Amino acid sequence: MITFFAALVILIVGYFVYGKIVEKIFAPTDKATPAIANPDGVDFVPISTGKAFLIQLLNIAGLGPIFGAISGAMWGPSVYIWIVFGTLLAGAVHDFMSGMLSERNGGASISEVTGKYLGPVMHNVMRIFSVVLLVMVGVVFMVGPAGLLARLTPEWLDVKVWTVIILLYYFLATLLPIDKIIGRVYPLFGILLILMAIGIAIGTIIHSGERPLMEFTFKNLYPGTIDSATGQVTGVRPIWPLMFITVACGAISGFHATQSPIVSRCIKSEREGRKIFYGAMVAEGVIALIWAAAAVAFFWNKDGTGTGLSALKAIGGGNSNSVYDMCVALLGKIGGPIALLGVIVCPITSGDTAFRGARMTIFDWFKLDEKKIKIRLSVAVPLLLIGYAISFVNYSVIWRYFSWSNQTLAMIVLWASAVYFATNYGSNPNRCWIAAIPATFMSAVSITYLLYAPECINLGARGATGLTISYVGGVIVAFVFLAIFLLTAYKNPAKSLERQNAVNIDPRAAE
Repeated sequence: MITFFAALVILIVGYFVYGKIVEKIFAPTDKATPAIANPDGVDFVPISTGKAFLIQLLNIAGLGPIFGAISGAMWGPSVYIWIVFGTLLAGAVHDFMSGMLSERNGGASISEVTGKYLGPVMHNVMRIFSVVLLVMVGVVFMVGPAGLLARLTPEWLDVKVWTVIILLYYFLATLLPIDKIIGRVYPLFGILLILMAIGIAIGTIIHSGERPLMEFTFKNLYPGTIDSATGQVTGVRPIWPLMFITVACGAISGFHATQSPIVSRCIKSEREGRKIFYGAMVAEGVIALIWAAAAVAFFWNKDGTGTGLSALKAIGGGNSNSVYDMCVALLGKIGGPIALLGVIVCPITSGDTAFRGARMTIFDWFKLDEKKIKIRLSVAVPLLLIGYAISFVNYSVIWRYFSWSNQTLAMIVLWASAVYFATNYGSNPNRCWIAAIPATFMSAVSITYLLYAPECINLGARGATGLTISYVGGVIVAFVFLAIFLLTAYKNPAKSLERQNAVNIDPRAAE
């Protein structure tokens, strides 16, 4: 229990200490934000700091800090380290910079922002990559809650029926002005989300006598398979890079970068950025920490035979079944369903803005007018239909591809942030390291996973040799990326800045 509370304290203190450092390095100004300078009543709508924080939190806190954190718990309490320090040093920096760089470029979508700072090739790659990721996110956050709702309602309201109902809500949230649905209901949902996490934390502490909170260990506790004849354990999956990818939104998430522009178009001052963007990510880190700690405590040796976390592995890690079992067991027949409502709200309120973000990305790409309802319909309807078609693919497969593409996008956004810091602050390029160091780290994570994972190149099938090749390859590519950054931006900022200044990505510039 000491480890859990220590991790919680570090997250909270980190927000005030490191968050303040990041804000000081970025140096916010009093220049009018896009919402103040160019309100349009659809996407550019000024809202209060509190509302903006809750909308940002619900935009980013989908299934990642719940399903991802529970799945990450299969490796044991070592997941706490990644959630805490990944959140403070990488995830919150990533979210803050994606929001503020969007704000400083007129509320541009993240594909346009990364294109400006990383060049025209990456610009087009990111446009496609962002739309694909956002549709996948929308699907993940549509099927997950549909499964939970199906367990709480009569049999005829099955997963397919709930998927269609959620899809219809997504249609309205994607199409209507941000203050008509999102701005009105998200603050209430945000409170529910926070209360749900607090409820799970309290329930875990109350039941700590029978299900004690585990203290921290670096040991890999992923449950393998024991050979009855030899006693040899096989199938233990490595912490690096799999846990770092699996936790997803609970520590850092490229998906967040696609959501931050939605709120960057609504903030009234740059000085609100730390509270909204950095703060929302820290809040999500707290939620992920609670669910990870609760999962380790709940599933460890559940059958009393010393099987470790095999019960969590058997149920499939983080999914609607494991969440349902935890909520009901920890909070009872009344508190459980109430907590489940928070779990259901989380993904739905991220899925709707995922499709909205995809629509905004396409609008910025082709310079379409968001004020015209027919044009919004012509983009929103096909996106949602594609999402519905993908929903029939196996959920675990979608989640694995989402997890990798999610962290890869985070890597790209951090590199764009590093370029911005290295080139836009005169003779002081060293501001860049708050983004360049986590960008290098995430590059190693992403490339190692790409080489190792079965859904990618699958070097893991070669055993220890394949794992070693993946490790070495990931580190080498990460340092190659760092060298490219040092040569093109850090050592030659003038040329990079000249190219940036030649690009205007303000979505309102064409009007």
